[in-house]
Amino acid sequence: MDKARETAIKVLHEVHSNGAYANVALVQALRRAALNEADRRFVTELVYGIVKAGDTLDWMLQRYVNRPLSKMPPMIQEILRLGLYQIFFLDKVPASAACNEAVELTKRYGHAGIRGFVNAVLRTAVREPEKAVFPKIQGQEAQYLALSAQHPVWLVKKWISAFGYEETAKLCAFDNTAPVLSVRTNTLKTDREALLRTLSGEGVEAAASDWAPEGILFGKHGALDSLPSLQQGLFQVQDESSMQVAHVIDPQPGEFVLDVCSAPGGKTTHMAALMKNQGHILAVDIYEGKLARLMENAVRLGVSIVETKCQDARTIGAVYAGQADRVLVDAPCSGLGVLRRKPDARWRKTPAELAALPELQLAILRSAALAVKPGGVLVYSTCTITEEENSGVVRAFLDEQPNFALEITGDFLPVKRRSDSMVQLYPQHDGTDGFFIARMKRRM
Repeated sequence: MDKARETAIKVLHEVHSNGAYANVALVQALRRAALNEADRRFVTELVYGIVKAGDTLDWMLQRYVNRPLSKMPPMIQEILRLGLYQIFFLDKVPASAACNEAVELTKRYGHAGIRGFVNAVLRTAVREPEKAVFPKIQGQEAQYLALSAQHPVWLVKKWISAFGYEETAKLCAFDNTAPVLSVRTNTLKTDREALLRTLSGEGVEAAASDWAPEGILFGKHGALDSLPSLQQGLFQVQDESSMQVAHVIDPQPGEFVLDVCSAPGGKTTHMAALMKNQGHILAVDIYEGKLARLMENAVRLGVSIVETKCQDARTIGAVYAGQADRVLVDAPCSGLGVLRRKPDARWRKTPAELAALPELQLAILRSAALAVKPGGVLVYSTCTITEEENSGVVRAFLDEQPNFALEITGDFLPVKRRSDSMVQLYPQHDGTDGFFIARMKRRM
C-alpha cells in the first residue's frame, strides 16, 4: 500500500465528506503519518491540487463514468479523483503507476467488483484523454473558463460582469499560482536587515518585500515551526497586502486603539509594533479560541499592550462610545482576494453568502464608528475584491454618517503610495492578495 496516496485520500475524504478545511486536515494527517520529506511534498501536492480542481476534476471524471459520482462510496470517489488528477495534471507520475496504485487502494476500501470498475475508468482515461477536453462553445465562454481555470461558473460569471473576460482569466490564473510565504519583521525585537541575516543563517532563502518596510518574502525554507527565529518572536506570518492596514491606520504610541474583528491578530500585533508597545489595544472577536491564539502570538512577539474581549462587533462601539483614538474594522468578508491561499474556499462560497455580507459589514462599521473620538480615525478593510463589500459599504456608511469624511487612503500606504481615496489591491495586477482599505476621519 502506497502510504502517501493513502494519506491523501484520507485527507480528501475529511474535506469532501466531513467539511474539514484542507490546510488543517492536511497538517493533522502529516503529523500522524511517518512520511519522508519527498512523500510529504507529494501528499501536499495531491491534496491541494485535487481540492483546487474541485468541480473541474469531477466534470472530467464524469466523462468516464456512467453513473453519478454521488452514488459511489465516498472513498471510491476519492480514489478516482486521485487517479484522474495524476493522469491529467501530474506529468512526472507515470499513468501506469496512477492506475495501479488506485487499484491497490481500492483493495482496502472497496470490494472485488469495484476494483475492476476503478481500473477500467482510469485506463479508459489514459487511452481516451480527448473525452475530457473542455468544450469551447459560442456563448458559453464563462463555462469554458470556469472549467479550464478550476473556478465555480457562478463566480466566473460574476467576475466577467465586473471586470471583463480577459481580466477574469488573469485573476483565475493568479488564483492557481503557488502562494508566496510572506512574513512581517517584528520591529519590537529586530529590524528587517538583521532578520534577513538571521534567516540566511537558518538556511532560509528570503528577500525584502517591495510593499512593506517590515515585509520579507520566503523562498526555499524548511519546516516553519522549527525555525528558532519564529519561536523567538522575530517575525509573524502575514501577507504583504495585510501589512498595509496598520500603516494606513497609523497608530501612535500611547493611544487607545480598538480592533473590532481582530482574530487571528496579525494586524493587531503589527499596530502594537508601530506603537512601540506603548498605549492600549483592545482586540475584540466573537471566537474565544481565536482570541487565545492571538494572545499566544502576542506573548511570542513580546507585545504587552493588547487586551482581548469576546463580544459581537455589532455591539462593541456603544460600550466605548467616543473613547478610541483609532478603530480598525477588518470585516468578515467573502475572502475572494485570498483564493490562492485557500484551495477549497472557492468551492465553499455561495452567491447567497456574498449577498448577505454587506448588511453585516455595514452594521459592524456603524457600531465601530460610535467608539471613535472626535478627530479620531476609522479604517475599514477586507480581503476581498467585490465592490458590494468594499466601496459599496463605505459609501453607504458615509451617506448616513456626515460626521465622518473619507481621506486619501493611498497617501498612507507605507511604500507604494497612490492617489486613491479608497485602495483596492487586485491579485492579477498587484501580485499580492486582493485587499481593500478605506481610511475615514471623524470631524471635530
